[in-house]
Amino acid sequence: MRSGVTRRDVVIAAAGLAPAWPWAAADPFDADPFKSHQWPELKKEFLGPQARIRFDDRVRVLGPAFAEDAMNVPITVSALALPGVERIIVVVDRNPIRQVLEFVPVAALPVLSFRFKLEQASPVRALALTRDGTWQVGGTWVDSAGGGCTVPGAARKNETWPQTLGNVNGRLFSAVPGTSSATRLRLRVMHPMDTGLVAGIPAFYVKRISVLDRQGGELARLATFEPVSENPLFSFDFESPPQRPLRIVGSDNNGNRIDSVLP
Repeated sequence: MRSGVTRRDVVIAAAGLAPAWPWAAADPFDADPFKSHQWPELKKEFLGPQARIRFDDRVRVLGPAFAEDAMNVPITVSALALPGVERIIVVVDRNPIRQVLEFVPVAALPVLSFRFKLEQASPVRALALTRDGTWQVGGTWVDSAGGGCTVPGAARKNETWPQTLGNVNGRLFSAVPGTSSATRLRLRVMHPMDTGLVAGIPAFYVKRISVLDRQGGELARLATFEPVSENPLFSFDFESPPQRPLRIVGSDNNGNRIDSVLP
């Protein structure tokens, strides 16, 4: 038996109660189901070393098994089965810019659909903070030929973006087929969403978006980052129809304002 290790150490280790000797191997993936080497660093960067974290199937991330278009990967995040969700952070382990967005539901349901750029095959994660201070983590694996973050978008190629910059299109409709309750908002914000990773094109992206009701009360809030797709499209769900008209406000990293009313 190796010097310094007692019989008690061996019994404890065999019972799985605790590491019994200093060279016992720690889990390099911190219990990550994807066994991603990036996860421990991601956890530290976005949640902090003291965060309470639990991998939870109630945080659902739905996306394609293979992304045909790496610049427009559709994702839906849903934490409907999780009570008390205060905010959701979406990160991609293997993207050069890992954070995609942060969603604060406010008066919306904790469900969001959007599109993003994927540089290479990677876990895509949603980190949901609940009222008790615990981060519940869900994710999915999306395969891809890659390159979504390091090529110019279509608007940059044809130089049409200055004519439409900041324009917002959207509508409310029923989230449940066959009903008349308009509880889903889908909106598109016209913006090139440049990552800054293409030679000669600096980072230029929408930083924040808020959805306001008729009285100016905030219904939902987004902080968005470079990996969100060009001319971003978002879908929000509400338990009951919001009071119209809706106002969409926000800004990009160059100070350009977004301010539009949806009847």
